[in-house]
Amino acid sequence: MKLLFVGDVVGESGCNMLASHLYKLKKEYEIDITVVNGENSAQGNGITPHSANRLFSMGVDVITTGNHCFRRKEIMELYESNNDLLRPANFPDEVQGHGVAVIDLFPVKIAVINLIGTMYLEPVDNPFNMVDKLIDELDTPNIIVDFHAETTSEKKALGFYLQGRATAVLGTHTHVQTADETILADHTAYITDVGMTGPELSVLGVDKDIVITKFKKHIPVKFEESKEKSFINAVVVDFDEKNGKARSIQRLIVR
Repeated sequence: MKLLFVGDVVGESGCNMLASHLYKLKKEYEIDITVVNGENSAQGNGITPHSANRLFSMGVDVITTGNHCFRRKEIMELYESNNDLLRPANFPDEVQGHGVAVIDLFPVKIAVINLIGTMYLEPVDNPFNMVDKLIDELDTPNIIVDFHAETTSEKKALGFYLQGRATAVLGTHTHVQTADETILADHTAYITDVGMTGPELSVLGVDKDIVITKFKKHIPVKFEESKEKSFINAVVVDFDEKNGKARSIQRLIVR
């Protein structure tokens, strides 16, 4: 089977870019399941019911998020009603939503786990301990992990920690695609960061001149989405659904 995992979609331009190319990508690479990190898919940051439903309407199977998952309060109800919209599983139990989605492609089941790192982000539950608990509860060998984390070290460590137990450990959050895709222990597809889907000539999706002003003058600025042309950062993971072993991982950049 083949998984298409799309890096953090940024704003309307990122959604438009994905809408224009997703069908062709799924057809070209014979994709069976599509997962998208959508925590920045709304205009002005965060995710809203409008941006989430737009991603689902394109043919996305599961939406993962991260540290901006609750930035927009209007999304809270959708986390409760839609099991395929995830927030990090290592948030407290009483928080709305789910951290795991299981897609049933009878007779094959594919689990998607959403985790957030703790280095320089929210002081939530330990993602290493949480993922142990979640994997023990799953009845499928096909396990995809979106690890939304700030540091390369935390992402690399979780990749090695889950080698042989997860089909893929795919990093998100930094919006810059890394070139370290590999198969760990002849089983687990890994990349430190899948990258971003949105304006290419920008600073993480934000107008570059605004960010330069922020760094140069240290004065308050209002971030605005860049109007430059967009690109798509993604990976395709080919895996054996009988045992959950990844055969290959391929980085994609679509301009």
